[in-house]
Amino acid sequence: MDFSSFLTSLGTSFVIFVILMILFALLSSKPGNNVVYYPNRILKGLDPFEGGSKTRNPFSWIKEALSSSEKDVIAMSGVDTAVYSVFLSTVLSILVLSGIILLPVLLPVSATDDGRKKQTTSKGTFNELDQLSMGNITAKSSRLWAFLIACYWVSLVTFYLLWKAYKHVTLMRSEVLKSPDPKSEQFAIVVRDIPAVPEGQTRKEQVDSYFKAIYPETFYRSMIVTDNKKVNKVWEELEGYKKKLIRAEAVYAGSKTTAKPEGIRPTNKTGFLGILGKTVDSIEYYNEKVNELVVKLESEQKVTLREKQQNAAIVFFSNRVVAASAAQSLHAQVVDHWSVLDSPEPRQLIWPNLKINYFGRELRQYIVYVIVAFTIFFYMIPITFISAVTTLNNLVKLIPFIKPIVRIKVLRTVLEAYLPQLALIIFLALLPKLLLALSKLEGIPSESHAVRAASGKYYYFTVLNVFIGVTIGGTLFSTFKEIEKDPNKLVPMLAESLPGNATFFLTYVALKFLVGYGLELSRIVPLIIYHLKRKYLCKTEAELRDAWSPGDLGYGTRVPNDMLIVTIVLCYSVIAPLIIPFGALYFGLGWLVLRNQALKVYVPSYESYGRMWPHMHNRILASLILYQVTMFGYFGVQKFVYAPLLLPLPIFSLIFGFVTAKKFYPAFQHPSLEVAAHSLKEVPNMELVFRSFVPPSLSSEKIEEDQFEDALSQVSRSTQVSRSTSFV
Repeated sequence: MDFSSFLTSLGTSFVIFVILMILFALLSSKPGNNVVYYPNRILKGLDPFEGGSKTRNPFSWIKEALSSSEKDVIAMSGVDTAVYSVFLSTVLSILVLSGIILLPVLLPVSATDDGRKKQTTSKGTFNELDQLSMGNITAKSSRLWAFLIACYWVSLVTFYLLWKAYKHVTLMRSEVLKSPDPKSEQFAIVVRDIPAVPEGQTRKEQVDSYFKAIYPETFYRSMIVTDNKKVNKVWEELEGYKKKLIRAEAVYAGSKTTAKPEGIRPTNKTGFLGILGKTVDSIEYYNEKVNELVVKLESEQKVTLREKQQNAAIVFFSNRVVAASAAQSLHAQVVDHWSVLDSPEPRQLIWPNLKINYFGRELRQYIVYVIVAFTIFFYMIPITFISAVTTLNNLVKLIPFIKPIVRIKVLRTVLEAYLPQLALIIFLALLPKLLLALSKLEGIPSESHAVRAASGKYYYFTVLNVFIGVTIGGTLFSTFKEIEKDPNKLVPMLAESLPGNATFFLTYVALKFLVGYGLELSRIVPLIIYHLKRKYLCKTEAELRDAWSPGDLGYGTRVPNDMLIVTIVLCYSVIAPLIIPFGALYFGLGWLVLRNQALKVYVPSYESYGRMWPHMHNRILASLILYQVTMFGYFGVQKFVYAPLLLPLPIFSLIFGFVTAKKFYPAFQHPSLEVAAHSLKEVPNMELVFRSFVPPSLSSEKIEEDQFEDALSQVSRSTQVSRSTSFV
C-alpha cells in the first residue's frame, strides 16, 4: 500500500463517517423513527428527547454522552454496560498516557536516524511513514535505548490503570449487590449432581430433607429441574398459533375499513408451508388449533412434572446471606455430589445443561477445547490465504485477466485501500455463533457465562488468526521462494515484517472506528429493516414491537473485537507509534458511541453484575504479555545487546495478574457475605421469587400444587415454609 492509498482509505472513511453522522442527526429527530433511535427510553416509559436536544446537529449526541454519568448508564442499561464503559475508558487512558511520552520522543528518534534511508519496511513504497517507525533505526544503534525504555513505560501505565479499574469495578459491583431492592437470584442457588434417589423417597423429598437438615430456619422450598424438551415444543407451537390468530383477526379488522363493511375473512392452506392442502378460514382454524394445544400442553405439563425429574434443582432461601453462604460452601465430601453455585437471573438459565453431571461437564469441556484448537488452526489457513491473496499485486498474479481493471487509477486506489480489510471483517463475521454453541455444549449453566466463554475463545481466535496470521501470511506469501532456499531466514524475516504490517493494521483500525461506529450510531440497516417490516409485514402491535426490538450490545463479539484492537495497538505502540492516535480515536469514539447507545438504544438481555470484567482484565494482560514478548524478539532482530533487560516485563505481568486475581477475583466468583448482609427495604415475597424461576412452558394458572401430590415431599407437607413443587 502506497501513501496515496493510505490517504484515500483514511479520507474516504472519514467522509463516510461524516455523512453517517449527518444522516443520524436528520433521521433521529423524526418522530416516526423514535423506536429505532430511542427504544431503550421508550420501553422504560421515558420521553425520547428528555434531557437532550430536540433541534439536533450532527454532533449534539456527543455533548449528551459526555454529560451522562455512570449511574445514568447503570439505571438505563445495567452494570454490565457500565463495566464495558470502564473497559473502553481504561484502554483509552492507557493509550493517551503512553502516547504523551511515546509520540514526542520516539517519532523524532526514528525520523532523524539516517542509517536506513535506503530501506523500506512497509509493503509498497510507504517511505513517508517508514521513517517514523522503529524499522528506520539502524541495528545495534544506541537510539534503541529510547524504545526499550518506552516498553517499560507502556507496561507500567497499563499496570497502574488496570489496578485502578479493577478496584473501581469491584466497588461498583458491590454497591449494586448491596441494593435494598430484593432480586430473585439472590435468594436461590443452583444444585447439580444430586445423587441417586434413596429407596422409599422421591427426588423432591430427597432434596427438601437434605437442605432442610442443613438450613432448618431459612430453607424455603425447592424446584426440581425436569426434562422440558417436549413441553417446550408444545408451548412454542401454541404461542405460534396464538400469534397467527391475533394476526388473522387484525387482518380481518383492517379489511372492514378498506373493503366492504362486513370485511373479508382471511384464509390459509393447511398443508406444507401454507401453500398446499385444504383452504380454511384462518380465524376458525387457528382458534381450533389453540384450543387443542391448550389441552395438550396441560397434559404434557402433568407428565413432565411427575415423570421427567432430573438430578438438579433450584433451592430457595428466605435470607440472602444464607443463600450467598450456601452457594460457596462445600456440601458433600465428594466433588461429584451436591455441587452448588450462585443462581443467575431466571432468564439466564440454560435448563438442559443443569442435568449434566460433573464428569460429563469435565469431558465436554476438554472435547470443546480440542474442537476450538482445531477450529483456530484450520481457520488460520483461509485467513492467512485471504491476507496474502487480497493484496492487489498478488491478485493480479493469481488472476491475470483483472489487469485492465487494476490499471484504472481510481479503482486501484480504492481496492488497495479497502479490499484486504473488508475481506477479513466479512470472514470473521461467520464465526461467533459457532463459538457460542460450543461454549453451551460444555454444560455451562447460564447465558452470561456462555457469552464470557465464547468471548474468550473468540479473543484467542482473533489474536492467533488475525494478528499473527496476517503478519505471517503476508510475509510467507511474498518471500516463500527466498525462505525455501534458506529456511534460517524465516525468523528474521517475520520479525522485520512487523513494521511493514503496521500499515495494514493502521488502516484496519481506521476502517473499524470510522465506518464501523458510524454505521452503529446511524443505525441505517435497522432503520431500513424496520420500515420495510412495518409497511409490508407487521399487522399487530406485537409484530411491530418485534420489528424495532434493538437487542443487546452483543458482548460475545464486541469485546473480542475490541481486544483485537488492544492487541494490535499495544504490539505496535513502540514499533510504529503513529498507530497510538488511531487506537485512541477507536476507543474514545467507542466510549462516546457506547454511552449514546446504552442510554437510548440497546436493552440488556441479562445482568451479570460485571462478571465480564475479570475476563476483560485478563485479556488486556495477555495482550500486554504478547506485546512484551514481541518487543523482546524484535530487539533481538535489531541485534541490541541489552534486549535481555526486557525479560523481567513478562514476569512482572504474570505477578501482577496473580496478585489481582487473588485480591479481587473472589468477589466476582461469589457475592461476599458482608455485601449480602445489607438490609432490604422490604421483606421479599418468596412466592414471587419462586414463581419467577418457573419456565414459561410450565407456568399455568390451572396448575395447582394439590394436583401433583406425588411431586410433594414429606418435608414439604409438614411445614408451610418449606413447601416444594417440581416445576422445572
